Amino acid sequence: MSELTTLAATRLAQLVRNREVTATEVVEAHLKRTDELNPKINAITDLQAESALERAAQTDACLRGNPGPLGGLTGVPITIKSSIAAEGFRQECGTRLRLGEVARADAPLVSVLKNAGAIVIGTTNVPEFLMAYETDNAIYGRTRSPLNLDFTPGGSSGGCSAAVAGQLSAGSFGSDAGGSVRVPAHFCGLYGFKATPGVIPRTGHWPSVAGPSVTLAAVGPLTRTAEDLRCFAARTFARHSDDISCIPEFVPMWHPEEVIRACRVGWFDHAWNTPVTAETRAAIQTTVTAMQERGFDMERIEPTGLERAPSIWWLMFGKCLRTLIEGSVPEGYRLHPLSYEAMATDREAAATTYEDLLLGWVAQDQLRSKFRELMNRYTFLLCPVAAIPAFRHGERRWTIDGEEVTYPNAFVYSQVVNVLGAPAATIPVGTSSDGLPIGVQLIGRPHDDWTVVTGVKEVAAALGQD
Repeated sequence: MSELTTLAATRLAQLVRNREVTATEVVEAHLKRTDELNPKINAITDLQAESALERAAQTDACLRGNPGPLGGLTGVPITIKSSIAAEGFRQECGTRLRLGEVARADAPLVSVLKNAGAIVIGTTNVPEFLMAYETDNAIYGRTRSPLNLDFTPGGSSGGCSAAVAGQLSAGSFGSDAGGSVRVPAHFCGLYGFKATPGVIPRTGHWPSVAGPSVTLAAVGPLTRTAEDLRCFAARTFARHSDDISCIPEFVPMWHPEEVIRACRVGWFDHAWNTPVTAETRAAIQTTVTAMQERGFDMERIEPTGLERAPSIWWLMFGKCLRTLIEGSVPEGYRLHPLSYEAMATDREAAATTYEDLLLGWVAQDQLRSKFRELMNRYTFLLCPVAAIPAFRHGERRWTIDGEEVTYPNAFVYSQVVNVLGAPAATIPVGTSSDGLPIGVQLIGRPHDDWTVVTGVKEVAAALGQD
């Protein structure tokens, strides 16, 4: 049944649980789709068809016997970013320094997904050390968008977005320190969610989450429907975790849908001196109108007080992470050229002082305080994911309304959210002049993750999706 690959993950699980299809049929359909498309798009770099079929057969045997309680993802084929440990799968993170490295155990989020019945069929391609908004490396090469092979599916979770948009898997999990889940979702017409750092455990991620990435980095799902996003996120919110920034026994706040629909939302389509394309502005306006009609209280705002967020993100990501990466590679080793484009130049790195770092650390806390003040007035913010839709491989400059926007500044709308430590999601809305998707970004209060994924469902319903 080739049409199985078009179905939402939650629908597939329902069909399997009701024994209308078998888990084996579902996995076989996705493997067949992968055989046909993956050679063209290069999304999955470690496909393990035999183990996936074995897991599917075990699921079917359980259903034929005494199934007991079944998980919400029973029989659903998923993929995992190759920076996240999935037992028995390569965890090379796109670098030759880890060539052949295999995960010895599942990351906690992978364990939870498996316990919910999901079947991992493969791990996905990434840029080296995850340092790019497109996906290419010296081991496996370039990943292409299934929507148009001339365009990138984004990065660093580009293999994830290509796999889900290409219907190779029904959902995927990636990581995000500057938009690496939300931007690929935006490029490929998907839903993508970046949790508050630590709400979904990051244990088992490589590079390990330490230093600046503790406050910047999060993990989250990429899916084709809002309900799938809610399902994947809900199952991976952790009450118990050895993630150093998790709050023990923390349970995200929950609000009924009618409360969500009545909340106040601040929205903007221009900030941080970065214009967005006309199609992106139109997508924001379409969403604002739809949300107003559904009952949301929409208010156009200027995100004042957050002006320094882009420079602080660049200090923490572009400069500090460069130092950490360079300290972990052998002398003389050269990273893939893509990685250097997302890091500070030699001159910038040399000019960065201890005082810069200390003052930047203070400034990040001040920004978070300003953000909390802003969010005392709003449940959500609505804004672009990026200044541009998906770009052609290697493209680095764009002219918008007579202004030049450069890489990686085109993704400032996502980057600042990582500085602020907020949960945020991509919601697909419009299309570009090239016929490629455009998403919008829904941002919530730190640790109010459940409200965000509930809000995504309400916005999707307002837009006539799902």
